[in-house]
Amino acid sequence: MHIGIAADHGGFELKGRLGELLQAEGHQMEDYGAHEFVGDDDYPDFVVPMARAVAGGEVVRGIAICGSGVGAAVAANKLPGIRAGLCNDSYSAHQGVEHDDMNVLVMGGLVVGREVARELARIFLAARYGGEPRHQRRIEQIRELERRYGARGWEGEP
Repeated sequence: MHIGIAADHGGFELKGRLGELLQAEGHQMEDYGAHEFVGDDDYPDFVVPMARAVAGGEVVRGIAICGSGVGAAVAANKLPGIRAGLCNDSYSAHQGVEHDDMNVLVMGGLVVGREVARELARIFLAARYGGEPRHQRRIEQIRELERRYGARGWEGEP
């Protein structure tokens, strides 16, 4: 699968290790940064370009990592078409895809260890959206919210 991955300083180490592991398992990785450790960098600088790539179909799914995962999830979810979920457990990693069509997995680099992150990523990437009517209805409600209240792009485009 073609995957985008992004992290700030809080997820930098985990991003590198996880990216290597997933690439060794046959996934094609696009690294949106950070490409070097900078202790006061900002997660939106890396998470937003990755989320734009997911929303635009340049990559199939994304993985975002910051210290707790909260900020990366907030930033990613500002983009229309993104359904990012902060996951620290296996149930959420697959259920988020199966029921909510989650397309960005968010983790806390200071919260989950390497092996847990690897397992969450595997589960997330293996899961498929079920498309049941009740789940599709909810996805349509989210799309309507995006149309009604839409996020503005970085350059101010609607």
